[in-house]
This record gives sequence, structure tokens and C-alpha cells, in this order.
Amino acid sequence: MYRLRLAPDDTSIPFMKGRFAGLITSAVLSIASIILFFYPGLNYGIDFVGGVVIEAKTPEAADFTALRASFGQLGLGPVSLQQFGSPQEVLIRVERQPGGEKAQQVAVEKVKGALAKDFAGTQVRRVEAVGASVSTELFTNGMLALGLALLAMLVYIWFRFEWQFGFGAVVTLLLDVTKIVGFYGVTHIQFNLTSIAAILTIMGYSINDKVVVYDRVRENLRIYKKMPLRALIDRSINETLNRTLGTSTTVFLACLPLALFGGEALEEFAWVLLFGIVIGTSSSIFIAAPILLFLGEGRLRRGTIKDVEDGKEAEEAKGVSAP
Repeated sequence: MYRLRLAPDDTSIPFMKGRFAGLITSAVLSIASIILFFYPGLNYGIDFVGGVVIEAKTPEAADFTALRASFGQLGLGPVSLQQFGSPQEVLIRVERQPGGEKAQQVAVEKVKGALAKDFAGTQVRRVEAVGASVSTELFTNGMLALGLALLAMLVYIWFRFEWQFGFGAVVTLLLDVTKIVGFYGVTHIQFNLTSIAAILTIMGYSINDKVVVYDRVRENLRIYKKMPLRALIDRSINETLNRTLGTSTTVFLACLPLALFGGEALEEFAWVLLFGIVIGTSSSIFIAAPILLFLGEGRLRRGTIKDVEDGKEAEEAKGVSAP
């Protein structure tokens, strides 16, 4: 039975030859992302900066182009629109206006007036204001969730593997997260609670990919007891390459239609996931593996090197099949 393979089963690509280029490129991108975080900064959504949420129902299917044009003349800054339930239901998000609670009420009245004037028959069902203290609490809790997720992954990897594996995985995850933040800075996509969910999703996917590679490295450490660690890591990556590319391509293709046709409610989330899949897959090879090489040489083999008969490793290698 024919199976589609994205890479041959017997590849022998010397990935570790590019370890310095990979680490330097990653460091440059992460530093640039941190700079973008502070200047010009992220486009924070209402969840994190406060504002007003208005739920409305139009007589017919909502015309988002006309709604944006109408609200764009109100002088309220960016107004986010999202389909909410049926095609007639719209969620309108207005960023927090300077001037206290009175200014927020003025903004609500402007939106209601525009709806009544340009979209007669529209019903305003709900109006909620997100205050500055609530938005600050949401931001703090979101960052706490990211921190706890990183800590939990560190504990898991450390428990399952040696400390070198755990350190390499968490450092790589931190670099991945900074690049995702940089992506938000470059694209000016709104950074809100949905963004936290996207980052956590990418972190979970990324750590899974690194566990696959690390697990094969650990297996090969038992099999090839005298192979240099650099060659062993290259072999492990090549043996898992088909699985890595297959999984990444499948998830990428599943998210692509959401990014292209998902509408405002899903497209930003999907584009971030697509970027994260590429970053998480490449970092497993060019970041996590080199870090393991630098930390593990002379340590990972401690207690595993034994006297073996000539040709024993070659015989063991014949019994190992690529995934």
C-alpha cells in the first residue's frame, strides 16, 4: 500500500552543521520581537485596555463593510466587529475612550445613534463596559497562565528526561513565544484573551514536537552507545523527520481554511496558529536540538557507555526502523 511521504525514509541531513546559524537567527528574531513589544508596542484589545462591548441585532444579515464605514466616522478609534450567533447578530467592541466613565457613555450613544441612522430597525441587546481595573486583572491572569504553563512543561520534561532535555525544551519554548509576540507586533493583530489561548495552543503543539525528537534521542543513546552525540542527534532528527513534517503539514492545512475564510472571528487566531506551527516545527530541529548538543556532550552518556563487542552496535542498528 502506497503511503505519501514528505521526506525519504533514509535521509541523512547533517542538521547540526547549521546549529550556529539557527541559534543566531533565533536570537536575532527574539531580540527584535522584544523590541517590538515595547516599541511601538502591541495592539491590545478591549480585554486588556478596557472599553465597551455592544451586542446588536440587525433586521437583515449584517453588512460588516457598511458597519465599519459608519463607525469609522464617529472618531472612536478602531471598532472591532464580530458575528455573534446568527448572521444578524453583531458584537461591537469600542476601545476605551479617554475621559473616564462619561466618555464611555458618550461613545455608546454615538454607536447607538449610528445604528439608528444607518441601519434602521437594529436592536441593541446588551451593553457592557470593561473597566481599567478589570482589564489589568485579565492581563495579569493571562500572563500568569503562560508562566504556569511553561513551569508545568519544564517539570514534565525534567521528570521524563534528564535536566538537559528540560532546559533545552523550555528555553526553546521561550524563544518561540517571543517570536509569536513579535508576530503580533509586526501584523498589528489585536492582542487579547484569544491571543493567550493561541499562544497556549502553540506551546502545547511545540512541546509535543520536541518530545518526539527528544524521545528518539534518548532511545538512540541506549542503542548507539559509542556514536558521537552530534551524529546521534542528526540521526534522531532524520528518523523522526517524516513524522514531524507529516504532523505539521496536517495541522497547517487544517488551519489554513480558517485563516482564509474564517471571517473576522477566526482569521486572526488562525494566522497566529499557522505562524506558530512553522516556528514550533523549525525550532525543534534548529534550536532545541543544538541546545541539547551543547549541554549534553559528556553528560548524557554518563553511566551508559559500556564495553561492547566489535560489531554489536551495527547489529543493533539493523533492528531499528525509522518511524
